[in-house]
Order: sequence, then C-alpha cells, then structure tokens
Amino acid sequence: MSKVLVHIIAGSKSDEKIVFKATKVLEELKISYEVSYASAHREPDKVKQIVESSPAKVFICIAGLAAALPGVVASLTKKPVIGVPVNAALGGLDALLSIAQMPKGVPVATVGIDNGSNAAHLAARILSICKSD
Repeated sequence: MSKVLVHIIAGSKSDEKIVFKATKVLEELKISYEVSYASAHREPDKVKQIVESSPAKVFICIAGLAAALPGVVASLTKKPVIGVPVNAALGGLDALLSIAQMPKGVPVATVGIDNGSNAAHLAARILSICKSD
C-alpha cells in the first residue's frame, strides 16, 4: 500500500474483531492503513512513540473499560482522532462515556460501541475533506 493515511491503534489484541471491522471498510475504500496494539495505561511510552512517528492523517483508537487510549492519543497530536468504545464491561457504556467526555481542547470523535466500520467511514470522510483543500 502507499503512504499510511489511517493508523488504527487498539488497546489490546482482544480488540481484533473491531479492528477487522475498520480494516475491512478501509480496504474496500482503498485507503492505506496501519494497525498497532498498545495500552495507554500499561505502555504509555509505546503509545507516544507510535503517535509521534506515524505519518497517518487520522487515528482510529479502539479501547474498552476506562478507554483512555483515544484521549491519550488526542493529547499527543493535532490530527483527528476517532474513538471506538469496546463492549468489555457494562455493555460498553463505560467506554463510550469515557471517550465522549473529553476535556476542552482535547477533542475525540466518538462512534457507537464496537462500531469499527463507522470509524473507518468517518476517517474516509475526514480524508475527503483534506483532499478537497
């Protein structure tokens, strides 16, 4: 594939089903992507290294429970970040609220619980706006 446009970061290998939903859409749309796995809590230095070295234009962050990953990534970049809450506990509502309730100045777009497909579609729309500039 050509230059990476979307970087998917998942907090755990257990999120692979949701990663697949996103990569399937990105492949259908012929959008280049990369996938990394890193926990915001257990591997903050790895998350920082991934974000700072990625040439991607958009990040999709997949995380459950406390779901800190999208917010941490948004704190490290000015690029758009899309959070995908994972149904790991409480029906995924804990993760959804964690991602949606970001502090002022650290925006994260949020899609539905386990909805990696919509995250990929949103990334494509963001990229299409960038192309028209």
